[in-house]
Amino acid sequence: MTVMHRTATATLASILIVVPSAVAATGEWQSFDAGPDAVCADGSSPSFLERPADPTRVVLYFEGGGACFSEATCAFDGPDKTYVSASAFSPESMSLREGLFDFTDPRNPLADHSWVYAPYCTGDLHLGDTTRTYGADLVVEHRGAINARVALDHLVEYYPDVTEIVVTGVSAGSVPTPLYAALLADELPDARIVTLGDGSGSYPDEPALNGLMGTLWGSMDAVPAWPETATLTVRDWSVPGLYVYAGQHAPEVTFARFDFAYDEAQAFYGQLVGVDADDLVTLIDQVEADIEAAGVPVASYTAPGSEHTLLWRDLVYELEVEDVRLIDWIGELVAGEMPPDVRCGDCR
Repeated sequence: MTVMHRTATATLASILIVVPSAVAATGEWQSFDAGPDAVCADGSSPSFLERPADPTRVVLYFEGGGACFSEATCAFDGPDKTYVSASAFSPESMSLREGLFDFTDPRNPLADHSWVYAPYCTGDLHLGDTTRTYGADLVVEHRGAINARVALDHLVEYYPDVTEIVVTGVSAGSVPTPLYAALLADELPDARIVTLGDGSGSYPDEPALNGLMGTLWGSMDAVPAWPETATLTVRDWSVPGLYVYAGQHAPEVTFARFDFAYDEAQAFYGQLVGVDADDLVTLIDQVEADIEAAGVPVASYTAPGSEHTLLWRDLVYELEVEDVRLIDWIGELVAGEMPPDVRCGDCR
């Protein structure tokens, strides 16, 4: 859940002009009004973005940007800060991004889709719903679930004829993809929905860790009222549990993930909260096995190396593992197929 890809573009952020969707130019990034309830950790307003294109095919993208758990890590400034506390991207900076954000690349299977972009600046994996005081001068708004719902509701309202939805994101933004895909399945039952989470496959179901994060972030206040969650406790609401509960509630959704086998950022965050992440690929394999043992299939692509996330980089077009190009694998997923798992042999 690194913030490196955001800090590189933070200087490009500019003042946003809110343009109603009804007058948007097709294929151009624009901001939209999130309303008064959306807020970043530091109390500032998040920058919600969209790119109208094909109204029947839509991407809901969740931005990454770290997570925080304490006064030191949640501080708005400081050497131990581990998350982004204010929005950075603008329509202008979005047009400079690469990877799946390059809509001129003929290899991009999402080039013709409309995009709704959920910003991330709350330190809670897009799952929180509380205000937390960490110190005398540090009050943090963990309102990620509220902000995520703004993006989801915007998609439902402005793209009522959608037939295909891809719910994706990187790092912290990859974690909630199954949850919000299942919520979209409730609201748009006729749409085919697939997910692709990039960079969070190693985080395990640890009751003590679940309880810590859920209590700090108020995540239980944002749990959907599904029959599958009726007896849920804060110690059950885990990262892999999002797949389990979402998959049991909406089995028609296709779930998928990508990870680098020795992702240094995942190892860092795992160790930060007390998870032994020395052999990260073993954790990744075990987490997927646990999800599938609960009856929820997950298509997975595990690549060698220690990098963190790639959907926003041109590497997404070049990476190949075991003779399978990642972009072709993603293309199958977007087309509605369940691609076979791909896993590196020599993962280092």
